[in-house]
Amino acid sequence: MNTAVKDVMTTRVIWVKKDATFREMAIALREYRVSAFPVVDDDGKVIGVVSEADMLNKEALDDEPGMISGILHRRDQAKARGVTAGDLMTAAVVAVRPEDTVEHAARLMYDRRVKRLPVTNEDGRLVGIISRADVLSVFDRTDEAIRQEITDEVLLGEFLVDPTGYDLTVKDGIVTLAGRPETSDIGHRIVHRLGHVQGVVAVRDRLDYPPPERPGDRYDVLASFPTD
Repeated sequence: MNTAVKDVMTTRVIWVKKDATFREMAIALREYRVSAFPVVDDDGKVIGVVSEADMLNKEALDDEPGMISGILHRRDQAKARGVTAGDLMTAAVVAVRPEDTVEHAARLMYDRRVKRLPVTNEDGRLVGIISRADVLSVFDRTDEAIRQEITDEVLLGEFLVDPTGYDLTVKDGIVTLAGRPETSDIGHRIVHRLGHVQGVVAVRDRLDYPPPERPGDRYDVLASFPTD
């Protein structure tokens, strides 16, 4: 089961317009305990994001302009002079759709080094936000629920193998699988698939893999027909 973003996202989003002032955003950061704001236009479409880091540039430059100016990147210096959300925001928005998987959102957060992502519909309008805490909520599943899915949907449903031929245990989200698969390929595919089951923290491979087939172990029988 792949959890969708819409199943864990927060729909009550703190957003700002392009003309929101620095002071308004600073107050909202403290009041709502958030680390970033989506910036939306009059149609509710996301046009940028303002983060704590964007706003901290201003504080750093204002404190010691002589020393900090030479260190800050030119873009950061421009943001440090900004007074509205439009001045400070990052316009290259990284967003996800409600139907995207939580796994996809987690990869984006890791790759882009962000703590949260706006969730937009097909028209680009803001419908929610997903945070690191929301992503980690998929690990709230019970061990029994994980075990049941592996047994019914993965082993029996996807790979068409008899679950009784395997010794399967789940403890604190850690899956241990023992037994002898029909082939090494099937065994490796099962283990790989278990790592993508919602709530699985790790997979311990205890399978007894059969030896690889040698070239002469299998024969193709060709039918022969009389020529006359």
